[in-house]
Amino acid sequence: MSKSTDIRIKSAACAVEQLPFRAPLKFGGRVLEKSLLINVDVEVESRDGKRHASGFGSMPLGNIWSWPSEKVTGEQTETAMQRFAEEIVDLANECSEFGHPIDLVYHLSGEYDHLAKQLATQLKMAEAMPELAQLVAASSFDAALHDAYGRLHNVNSFDTLSSKFMNYDLSEYLDSEFKGEYLDKYTLRQPKERLPLYHLVGALDPLTDADVTKKIGDGLPETLPQWIAHNGLTHMKIKLAGDDFEWDVARTVAVNTVAEEAQARRGCTQWFYSVDFNEKCQNVNYVVDFLKQIKSKSVAAFDRIQYVEQPTHRDLKAHPENKMHEAAKIKPVVIDESLVNYDSLLLAREQGYTGAALKACKGQTETLLLGAAAQKFGMFLCVQDLTCPGYSFLHSASIAAHLPGVAAVEGNGRQYCPAGNKPWNKRFPTMFDITDGTVGTGALNGIGLGI
Repeated sequence: MSKSTDIRIKSAACAVEQLPFRAPLKFGGRVLEKSLLINVDVEVESRDGKRHASGFGSMPLGNIWSWPSEKVTGEQTETAMQRFAEEIVDLANECSEFGHPIDLVYHLSGEYDHLAKQLATQLKMAEAMPELAQLVAASSFDAALHDAYGRLHNVNSFDTLSSKFMNYDLSEYLDSEFKGEYLDKYTLRQPKERLPLYHLVGALDPLTDADVTKKIGDGLPETLPQWIAHNGLTHMKIKLAGDDFEWDVARTVAVNTVAEEAQARRGCTQWFYSVDFNEKCQNVNYVVDFLKQIKSKSVAAFDRIQYVEQPTHRDLKAHPENKMHEAAKIKPVVIDESLVNYDSLLLAREQGYTGAALKACKGQTETLLLGAAAQKFGMFLCVQDLTCPGYSFLHSASIAAHLPGVAAVEGNGRQYCPAGNKPWNKRFPTMFDITDGTVGTGALNGIGLGI
């Protein structure tokens, strides 16, 4: 099948940009102190060859999150993912096919696993790149292609998801349950005007002045009460250990105590938490016991927990015993690190997960497809971060603003690497000048990805 609206890739180029962190971020037992951005430019042409447009995509490399390993070092995974991103661009430059961006990415992604295995051999690595890391490394290209397609047709990319533009319905990419349906059914034509912003409370982040061992002194907040007052926060994501029960309970109670005092000073009566164990919990009983303990110590803190992020190991097939049904009876439990394709979503549902964490870093294409499936299944939806600065945060927020049912958007680039936001602050003040705990996503309504 083909349409006159199809495009072909004329050229693609990849560049790497390094950003320092203003403060270290600890999660899953690892500490992150810098960010490598993969920036990709793509030029496309129309089927008749008369029109051309360029698109852009940017995403942190995210190797510590997407490829934690006991067999290869962080330096090795960073190098491999950077090389993989460059090879995807090389592959795109060799692609002569016409199609919709969904088709082109779907076609090229069939080569990802082979490329990953080749790289492991070339770099003499002890293991090949996992699927999640492949998606993250390719996500900048994916975004740039969708951006270019929208720009060529002078429309927002989220308005190119109907049968008018797409060659195939969703059954081509998911299953027969989606026969006759297109992505326009599961996306909004206009972005939501505003979305609550989820603020990250990292495991190393000081809660009070007494916790500050060394001031950063850059004019930005340094404690949780300062951040709450500065941004008018109403949503906070609490990073927990997952393998230290007493600490996890104490940390959550401490965050709530500090937040109650800070919110009282500003007259705020309603706010929310999510809790993230970074896959470190041994089993679902840890989560159930944790929630019971929080409720026994503070009913208000318990009530404020909006959802639980994936608490146990990301390899669902290897750990079928990690079923979430009991925890999901108490709070929504969202699949995150395990969510890399439609099959993984189906398996997560079987194992008791009731929500899905969507991320721009997994690719515009995969995120749209998984967002559609999760909506059809009535799952709780959230859009989460990879400490995305600047353009990558705007891209993530644009996804959240165009997907019905998304509870909020996480954005912690302003906390850890604000330097990446500076080129975009004046262009999108509603997205970066935050005073009421929300971001003004209505501004993300331009052509392409809306940025």
